[in-house]
Amino acid sequence: MADYRFAGDIWGYAEGEAYFPYSPLVVVEGTFAEAVLLETVLLSIYNHDSAIASAASRMTMVAGDRPCIEMGSRRTHEEAAVAAARAAYIAGFTSSSNLMARARYGVPTAGTSAHSFTLLHDSEADAFKAQVAAQGRGTTLLVDTYDVAEAVRLGVELAGSELGAVRLDSGDLGSLAREVRAQLDSLGATSTKIIVTSDLDEHAIAALAAAPVDGYGVGTKLVTGSGHPTCGFVYKLVARVGADGEMVSVAKKSKDKISVGGRKYALRRLSSRDVAQTEVVGIGTPPTGDSNDRPLLVPLVREGEVVGRESLETARERHRAALAELPRAIEMMSAGDPVIPTVFE
Repeated sequence: MADYRFAGDIWGYAEGEAYFPYSPLVVVEGTFAEAVLLETVLLSIYNHDSAIASAASRMTMVAGDRPCIEMGSRRTHEEAAVAAARAAYIAGFTSSSNLMARARYGVPTAGTSAHSFTLLHDSEADAFKAQVAAQGRGTTLLVDTYDVAEAVRLGVELAGSELGAVRLDSGDLGSLAREVRAQLDSLGATSTKIIVTSDLDEHAIAALAAAPVDGYGVGTKLVTGSGHPTCGFVYKLVARVGADGEMVSVAKKSKDKISVGGRKYALRRLSSRDVAQTEVVGIGTPPTGDSNDRPLLVPLVREGEVVGRESLETARERHRAALAELPRAIEMMSAGDPVIPTVFE
């Protein structure tokens, strides 16, 4: 297949868009050989990246204005780690500790030192001195390798009130953050921020909303989809050319795995106040003339040429807009029905 080149068309939901059950996220049009060849790779990307983005979206939603840093590279496959960093950034994370995500996609990077860095030195003070010397006073010091209060005192003594942040990685993060905030303020480091890590998910982040926390580092629960490693997407043949040259709808009828035949269109139906009400999925040509129906499928590849490439910033902005358009029920963290229904026309 060294000389193979896809020559068909691909339509899909633009990156960063919200989706719901039965959303036709991608439509591939081409010969059967070309279309079926893409099944595994498309499902692997969509199932993984959308699971990560969905988890990231929930986390950033409950985090509010507090930034979230993706720090999960050690909890997944090396290539999945890069994809996870990219997906999390689109869904609202501010940065990633994965340097390859920056090199490949331009995802901003950030991070802190590890416990091993502190343990490498003869004393915590030596470790902090080395880090401040290398990174400057605005660095973030990890303060729970030994005694938190002593580490905070040392950090401010060495970096002064210009110390950028301290990181807490264990214990009762809410109570500890309050104690550290009080200590920092008493030492004059009122602008020093508090970053927390340690198996955070959207529920743990929500529980810390009242704590004096300035940012979250999220790893395991993010890169595993916060308990949902895939989104359950499937890839089905829904139409083929018949003997007369016309398109014929086809669909599975097997028990529990019924599919809907026909080339789909998708619309986000909005209220008069531009609030999403319904995900509309139909077959054939979409209706026109309704200004409150927002088309969702956009051209991505046309006759083998990529036409839908966009920047990550565009995708991030689209995700913010898509969430703002949805009913406020999306802010609920409990399990429940989709925030808007999907209807078939």
